[in-house]
Amino acid sequence: MTPDVRDRAGRPPGTRAGAGCGIPESAWNRALRLIDSADEIGLACHVTPDGDALGSMLAVAFTLRAMGKRVSASFGDRHFAVPRLLRFLPGQEMLVPPAEFPAAPELVITFDSSTFERLGLLSGNTARAAEVIVVDHHPAGAGFGTLGLVDPHAAATAMLAEQLIYRLGGRLDRDIATCLYAGLVTDTGSFRYSSTTPAVHQMAARLVATGLRTDEIARELWDRSPFAYLKVLAAALDRVRLEDGLVWTYVTRVDRAAYGLPYVEIEGIIDVVRRTDEAEVAVVLKEDDEGAWQVSTRSKGAVDVGAACAALGGGGHHNAAGYTSHDGVEDTMAALRRELGKA
Repeated sequence: MTPDVRDRAGRPPGTRAGAGCGIPESAWNRALRLIDSADEIGLACHVTPDGDALGSMLAVAFTLRAMGKRVSASFGDRHFAVPRLLRFLPGQEMLVPPAEFPAAPELVITFDSSTFERLGLLSGNTARAAEVIVVDHHPAGAGFGTLGLVDPHAAATAMLAEQLIYRLGGRLDRDIATCLYAGLVTDTGSFRYSSTTPAVHQMAARLVATGLRTDEIARELWDRSPFAYLKVLAAALDRVRLEDGLVWTYVTRVDRAAYGLPYVEIEGIIDVVRRTDEAEVAVVLKEDDEGAWQVSTRSKGAVDVGAACAALGGGGHHNAAGYTSHDGVEDTMAALRRELGKA
C-alpha cells in the first residue's frame, strides 16, 4: 500500500479535476449507496476484453472484495478465456465463466461497455439485474444501465475505476495499480494518443509509486507475440490496400487456422497498418470464429470514425472505433466508405 492524502471527497491530490469531474456528485453518491447495500455484486466487461475493460473490472473487484462483498466478475465470450496478453494481470481468481454468473443479480457494475450487446452472453443477466451501474468513457446507449458513471472525456475507463475505488475508501496497492495501469496505457497507446492529458500522467504517477515494474507490463502488452502472429500479419500486409487516404486490409479465419492462431491474438494488426503516412484512416477487418467481421478503425484526427461506426451499429471514439459486419469484405468496405465520407 502507498500512503496518500485525501481531500474532502476522498480523493488524493491530482484527481479533483481529472476523470469523472463531469459526473454529478449525486450520481457518485447513489453508486456508493447501491454498492454499500448490496451483498453480492456482479461485475461485467465487454467481450474479448482489452486491458482497459479487464483491468478496470479487476481493480474494482479487489476493492469490493476487501469490503467484504461477494464478487462475480466475468465477460460474455462463448469461448471464455483471458486473452494471452492479459494473463499477467492479478486477480483472475475472481473471474467466473458466464454460466456461473448470477442469473438475476441484485447489482451489476459494467466496465468499458456502452450497450447490452457488448456484454455478449452476459447481456441477459445484466438486463435482469435490479440495478446496473455503467462505468465507461464511451457514451452509454439508450436504455443501458440504471445509473451512469460515464465521462466521454476520460482517456480510459480505468480513470473512472480509480475514482470509484477512492470514493469507496479503497487505496492503491501494487495489484490494483497493475490492473489500472494496464487500462491506462492500453487506451492511451502508451501515452501517445491525443487523449493523454495532465490528469493521465498524474494518475500514472500515482500508480507507478506503488512499485510497478512498467517495463515488465509494457513487455507483456506490446513486445510479445507467438511466431504464428508474424505469419498472419504477413498475410494481412500482403493484401493491404491504399486508396484516397484510406489504408485497409483483412484477416480471415483461414489465415488464422493455417497457423493455429486464436482470434484474440490479432488485435495489434491495426497498430501496424495505421502507421501509413499517406492515410488518414486505417481499417482492419477481422473474421471471428463465427464468421462475422469485426471492423477496427483508427483516425489521425480529421475523420470521425466513431460517428461512422455508430451509424453502422457500433461505436467508439473520434479516433478509434469499431463495429460488427455480417456482410462480405467488399460490401462491408463499401458501406464503411459511405459513412466515412459523411464523417
